[in-house]
Amino acid sequence: MAVPKIVLYYAFAPLADPEAIRLWQRDLAASLGLRGRILISKDGINGTLGGELNALKRYVRTTREYPAFKDADYKWSEGTGLDEHGQTLDFPRLSVKVRDEIVSFGAPGELEVDANGVVGGGTHLAPDELHTLVESRDDVVFFDGRNAIEAQIGRFEGAIVPETGTTRDFISELESGKYDDLKSKPVVTYCTGGVRCEVLSALMVKRGFTEVYQLDGGIVRYAEQFGDEGLWKGSLAVFDAREHLEFGPNTEKLGRCRECEAPTHRTQNCSDASCRERFVACENCGERELFCARHLPVGDTPEEKLVFTI
Repeated sequence: MAVPKIVLYYAFAPLADPEAIRLWQRDLAASLGLRGRILISKDGINGTLGGELNALKRYVRTTREYPAFKDADYKWSEGTGLDEHGQTLDFPRLSVKVRDEIVSFGAPGELEVDANGVVGGGTHLAPDELHTLVESRDDVVFFDGRNAIEAQIGRFEGAIVPETGTTRDFISELESGKYDDLKSKPVVTYCTGGVRCEVLSALMVKRGFTEVYQLDGGIVRYAEQFGDEGLWKGSLAVFDAREHLEFGPNTEKLGRCRECEAPTHRTQNCSDASCRERFVACENCGERELFCARHLPVGDTPEEKLVFTI
């Protein structure tokens, strides 16, 4: 029986010819019937692919044969299902692109990468090492490395959530002075699978944060060990057809619907087809067209206006 799976992975390493890597990766993934997104830059690779388990295993095995990617960090999760052609239902297509950055912080010139990965980043902490740090110090600060909307449905308890609509907002947030009081404290950055924090932690170190850590493998790796019985609370937002993941049967719904305030772990896009803004909305309210403030339809009465500030 075909088993649907999703694999999330990244590797930081200098790449002399990103376009050649793109063509190889595109042909490899397509030949195995995989769908998803792969980004490549001169600094490495970052991807999320879905498909049949054995096909994904062959992809991983082949990709690891390339020296720069031999230590890539792969994390596995359950897929929604496969169509009649054996392709994942979680992604509509395969997209393989070359970009200036594999995570778009808007600072390609700042990142330093060598054969061992990111230079000058935070100290990696395995999930059990994170617990040891928290138990031994009373001043540990969790710093969310994702977009703020993701934190609305799940986050580490007591985490600081920067005001970020996109990853590019982090630099202005760090330079705003709002977090200067954290520069002498132990700061643990975290994100979905770890790749964003590889860059974020290095940017923080360059801006004077003196004790920076990053959760190795991100929330996904942490949840593999502790589920929802540890320091993580709520659901994990993901950018595929699943939309969110829960790590236990009793996951708390931290999100609050923008319309009715009902507890929910659901997010959705603005109903304007050209808009990529997301907000929290429960299933009942989500059955209607809902718009962010920038694409608010103009009605004749206040009741005809649905306002969701992002």
